[in-house]
Amino acid sequence: MTPLLTINLLRVLFVTFSGTIGGIAGAEMQDNAVPGVVIGVVFGLLIVLVDRLLKGFSLRAFSSATFGLLLGLFFANLVMASQVLRYQPETVQWAARLIVYCTFGYLGMMLAMRSNRDEFSLIIPYVRFARETTQHEPLVIDTNIIIDGRIADLCATGFLSRALIVPRFVLGELQTLADSRDPTKRERGRRGLDILNQLQQSREMELTIHETTGDVDLETDARLVRIAKVLQARLLTNDAALGQVARLQQVQALNLSDLVRALRPVVVAGDELELSLIKEGREPHQAVGFLPDGTMIVVNHARPFLGSTKTVVVSSALQTGAGRLIFAELKSAAASRSALQAKTA
Repeated sequence: MTPLLTINLLRVLFVTFSGTIGGIAGAEMQDNAVPGVVIGVVFGLLIVLVDRLLKGFSLRAFSSATFGLLLGLFFANLVMASQVLRYQPETVQWAARLIVYCTFGYLGMMLAMRSNRDEFSLIIPYVRFARETTQHEPLVIDTNIIIDGRIADLCATGFLSRALIVPRFVLGELQTLADSRDPTKRERGRRGLDILNQLQQSREMELTIHETTGDVDLETDARLVRIAKVLQARLLTNDAALGQVARLQQVQALNLSDLVRALRPVVVAGDELELSLIKEGREPHQAVGFLPDGTMIVVNHARPFLGSTKTVVVSSALQTGAGRLIFAELKSAAASRSALQAKTA
């Protein structure tokens, strides 16, 4: 994305250039450069106004419209080549030609702009457009994802696009948090800004700050969805509600929490794990450890081994409202119990 300051500078230079050319022309034709300068500046401002009106019109849409226009004019030429109006007056023929060319040109542009890339191959069978892979589609990220901090490592793996887009108002939210009097908010804001600096300095990442204008009256979630839709990008978030709103508006949304749940390791009875016992359990003999994804494992008869890493054997799992709870035994205790049961049998 081109920064807004650069775009405005180019506009000023174009208006200045138009005024200069107008002044030179006026001096040559009337020995008075003032009318030429005024006409040149007005012309430049009109062109800038047209540029502003075409803000949402992308190069892809322009190329599609051009192709559709040429196709429409080709069919209009075929119709007019039939000479069906050769016995009509010249005025009627001129009006009919104008109507036919305008109609076919308009229909061709509309059909081409509503078509996707693959549909062009039906018209041009020897030309195929390369499909963009999801690894190269840009990602619009929100404030929560930046503060979360896992985005850099995730993109570095290659499973997601390394082209990240941060809207300007998201950067403003991080600055507001960093300047907050609340220590928690201030820490979160500074963490987010540090992560953005790391992403910007990374050679593997393509971080772009997107300048947004004209949607200040919208809420943050609505602005994020609008930007992703305009840029034809995907939205990466941790907010489930934002993801649902985006999908309703035909914007592909990725939820990092859903990815974490999908990658959560499946632990079944009998599995052996190396587990660090870090705190006491609810019962006097229990100790508690955690898997890398945060799943809690309660180990029976392990209280004396707090602070150490032991091999445990999963005995059962329980799904609770707070998440999955796994019960395990020390491997030595489980082996002794198995031997005792075998001897008894």
